[in-house]
Amino acid sequence: MGQIQLNQVSKSFGSVEVIPPLDLTIEDGEFVVFVGPSGCGKSTLLRLIAGLEDVTDGHVMIDGDDATDIVPAKRGLAMVFQSYALYPHMSVRKNIAFPLRMAGLDKSEQDRRVTEAARVLNLTDYLERRPGQLSGGQRQRVAIGRAIVREPEAFLFDEPLSNLDAALRVGMRLEISELHKRLATTMIYVTHDQVEAMTMADKIVVLQAGVIEQVGSPLELYQRPRNTFVAGFIGSPKMNLIGGSEAAKHDAATIGIRPEHIEISEGPGAWEGTVGVSEHLGSDTFFHVQTAASSEPITVRAQGELGLRYGQKVYLSPSMEHLHRFDSKGLRIE
Repeated sequence: MGQIQLNQVSKSFGSVEVIPPLDLTIEDGEFVVFVGPSGCGKSTLLRLIAGLEDVTDGHVMIDGDDATDIVPAKRGLAMVFQSYALYPHMSVRKNIAFPLRMAGLDKSEQDRRVTEAARVLNLTDYLERRPGQLSGGQRQRVAIGRAIVREPEAFLFDEPLSNLDAALRVGMRLEISELHKRLATTMIYVTHDQVEAMTMADKIVVLQAGVIEQVGSPLELYQRPRNTFVAGFIGSPKMNLIGGSEAAKHDAATIGIRPEHIEISEGPGAWEGTVGVSEHLGSDTFFHVQTAASSEPITVRAQGELGLRYGQKVYLSPSMEHLHRFDSKGLRIE
């Protein structure tokens, strides 16, 4: 079991409230990602669950039991940090086994768990090496292995891929997702990277200034953002948000349209504009078009190469069935 519930949990540092009272339920076996900009409170929330920070008010429930005042080591959770925190003088085997030795498990049980963790993480051939002889991705797998051997109720990941280069990040993203499928254990993952959130999560929790803006599956958040913050944060490139008279035509304070839901052409269209910078990615091209409809360039996603030039006059036609409307408070209009 690995259900985690937060009941009116809040956190203050002195007079500064960084996490206003919030409720959240993470079901057993879910892969939940906390995502948001730097300083939004996502790592603090993870540390409250782990017990590394004291809750100011409210209750942390693990499998129905109140764990609010239980020390971290007794919560049945295992945390993987951004820093690998490996012992450089120890072999991979000893690094993975370290929490088991501290817990006093017998040698045969230690060996069994380390062998199984190494198999799952493809580290069997590296057990006698030291961390300095490993790549960044391998060292991160060792840190994950050290968490796996504890056989926790849930894994907590605090931006574990931040120290890796782009190629390794993609590879490790897939490995952690595959690990979740194999272990079927609850995982909570903190990141500022919404691409990681979209590709890895069963459920995403979007945070801003300690407040939960929306909870849902990646596609729910992408297709039906609750407000302009979620609309502008989830998606790469982000949703185009347009206000003023253009939004008023649709009885809204702001309208939103995804880049892939805008047709760009040299013929007539709803918005006349001028092509600015283009980003050519091979399969797709992102055009940034300046129009009278918006003070900011409108981003358009097109398949392949269209051969449009910088400064060229074009027309944009948004798909009305994919138009999002938001009121003056930034909330979605149904």
